[in-house]
Amino acid sequence: MIIDNIENTKLYNYINKRINIAFEYIKSTDFTSVKPGKYAIDGDNIYASVSEYQTKDKLDSLPEAHLKYIDVQYIIKGNELIGYAPLQDQEIAVTYNETNDIAFYNSKVSYLKMETGMFMILFPGDLHQPCIKEDLSTFVRKVVVKVKVN
Repeated sequence: MIIDNIENTKLYNYINKRINIAFEYIKSTDFTSVKPGKYAIDGDNIYASVSEYQTKDKLDSLPEAHLKYIDVQYIIKGNELIGYAPLQDQEIAVTYNETNDIAFYNSKVSYLKMETGMFMILFPGDLHQPCIKEDLSTFVRKVVVKVKVN
């Protein structure tokens, strides 16, 4: 897991060519004119999902993990907490769905605050619980760029 501000993406150029493409997409897109939805960047290798929502209580969701895709989550507007824990031997709550590339777990997580202009890279093996309110529920606009591992 990596968390930082979008202006620091050059520090991570060595990780993966597709992650660099995701960063370029985020930095070059005017998200004020992009409607919520799914957008192809490089077929099923890289795509973006823009969403808007109200943050929710920690008890209203479970930590999740993916196998096929890396998440590059970028906060366009607002703030939220994202829970994090390394995936080890946590109990599976909802088995892996290959179509949606997601499984849910019963696990304790540590919460990190994400604010406007920040990104988080979550690799397979990183449990995460996004969209969590800090105190009161707030509006968030976010893009998640999905980067295929292979």
